[in-house]
Amino acid sequence: MTDAPLITHPAAVLGLLLILLGLVFHTTQSPHPFWQRFYRYVPALLLCYLLPALMNTLGIIDGTGTPLYRVAIDYLLPPTLALLTLSVDLPGIRRLGGKAIAMFLAGTFGIVIGGPIAILAFRALSPETVAGDTWTGMATLAGSWIGGGANQAAMKAVFDVDADLFGAFVAVDIVVANLWMAVLLWIAANHRRIDARRGADTTAIEALQARMASFQAAHARIPTLADLIRILAVGFGAAGFAAVLAAPLSAAFAGQDWAVRLSLTSTFFWVVVITTALGVGLSFTPARRLEGAGASRVGSALLYVLIATIGLHMDLTSIVRQPGLFAIGVIWMAVHATVLLIAAQVLKAPSFLFAVGSQANIGAAASAPVVASAFHPALAPVGVLLAVLGYGLGTYAAWLCAQLMRIAAG
Repeated sequence: MTDAPLITHPAAVLGLLLILLGLVFHTTQSPHPFWQRFYRYVPALLLCYLLPALMNTLGIIDGTGTPLYRVAIDYLLPPTLALLTLSVDLPGIRRLGGKAIAMFLAGTFGIVIGGPIAILAFRALSPETVAGDTWTGMATLAGSWIGGGANQAAMKAVFDVDADLFGAFVAVDIVVANLWMAVLLWIAANHRRIDARRGADTTAIEALQARMASFQAAHARIPTLADLIRILAVGFGAAGFAAVLAAPLSAAFAGQDWAVRLSLTSTFFWVVVITTALGVGLSFTPARRLEGAGASRVGSALLYVLIATIGLHMDLTSIVRQPGLFAIGVIWMAVHATVLLIAAQVLKAPSFLFAVGSQANIGAAASAPVVASAFHPALAPVGVLLAVLGYGLGTYAAWLCAQLMRIAAG
């Protein structure tokens, strides 16, 4: 990556991202045989994620210096959650309950044992890579991959992790987690073929999607300007109301160690929880009929912008700078994926629960609904609910993982 990116102004970066999204969606509609064959193998959603990553890696745009990712997370994710949950089918989601939680916990277990297994593998292959306090840096990665940023920070404080080591594992987190998310988005685009080959039980998912399609067809209409303004009012209004409530709620728990461990001191946590709850609540009101005017489509448009900004964070050249640590991350992720695959096979769980059970651990509330929505917009709440569970378990499971890694490191 070059030292000085060609495009650094946030407005210019945003403009380029939207041009890329426009080109992707334009070519998906092309009748040309090349594009039809291309998108048969490369999902459009994955391309919207990887093209910005490639631009950042090549030094064309400034992915790390721009505030776009933070702006998208703070200002686009909350209204997206509200709009995608506006027509939520709660009875259908409840039918996923037991299996969804089981898959999430299988993913957590895979991370807890994956760290020690990665250390044992490297003690045999390259002992110097895991020598000294490397396991403490890995503990922060466990916090991030089970809960989120707050849990990662908690592990850094608990084990007094060196700043340079912490920074190295932040890089591992960004690249390995983002590459894994790309795999999950590919699975989302090909889930029907994968589930048919595995013999997975997709009854509940298909029934939920059928009911949503039926509801949309029954209420579909050409949106007027008034409809679009109402949709934006509901989405951004819910997000604004959540932001107002989130600040005093997070402040009320400040200074309490148990609340920190459960992420109750995080304003972002409360914004996600309240916005999702408001969206679900509004689904029982006449606001639900806005789905016919395209509420979930507006939410999906915001979601694609969010996906593009997430891609901005990935710099593929960082793998070359710390190959040993990235190899640890890859082995760790492979163990996580293997445990999930075994659980999915035993439970006959569909690809949706595999992908969301994984991303609710690895990516938390910022990206779990993104992966869930890649299967169907109505499934976004499942990603949010499992991610919230991860916030609660994150610190405790990461601490257990850290103790196992300390033993493995000798």
